[in-house]
Amino acid sequence: MNTNSMTWLNPPPRFEMRGEDLHVWSGSKTDFWQGTYYGFHRDDGHFLHQQRQGDFTAEVCFSGHYQHLYDQAGLMVRADAAHWMKCGIEYTDGAMHFSVVVTNGNSDWSAFQVDHTFERMSVRVTRNGDALFIQYRTVRMEDWRMARLAWFDPTFAEVAVGPVFCSPQRAGFEAVFHDFALADPLSREIH
Repeated sequence: MNTNSMTWLNPPPRFEMRGEDLHVWSGSKTDFWQGTYYGFHRDDGHFLHQQRQGDFTAEVCFSGHYQHLYDQAGLMVRADAAHWMKCGIEYTDGAMHFSVVVTNGNSDWSAFQVDHTFERMSVRVTRNGDALFIQYRTVRMEDWRMARLAWFDPTFAEVAVGPVFCSPQRAGFEAVFHDFALADPLSREIH
């Protein structure tokens, strides 16, 4: 994974390259969330990103040592502190769930348990105009599966895109980002 053109928002206390893999460890009680249900506003999660204009497809492959409630890693698309999307694996109810949080002033959250065990997860997000098409797959899956089609404000012409991770209940969550790519959008096709 080439991080030369990328910038940290809230750098973690520890990160290092091992070959092509980026190993990261979270700070204490870090998260991205705005208001809904829990009432708190957090914008201190760790986000390694690059800027992108217009439409795109972003992919990240990652793994993590999920052990505590809300340990999470994946991909973020961010316009500002009140307009963003994060998706990936989040540990909840004693298991790894595919999770998507979309924030347009306030956050919403959807999550479902993946139906098989896996070590690495790949996430793909395609932005087309006012939409983010969110997909996932593991090495056991041949095809990408749709997780969500989410509205994203098209007036934000430029956004930050890249790997994200947090640990709202602790410090020291370890994740590994194996690969990240950001390119022109693949297609508008959903099916």
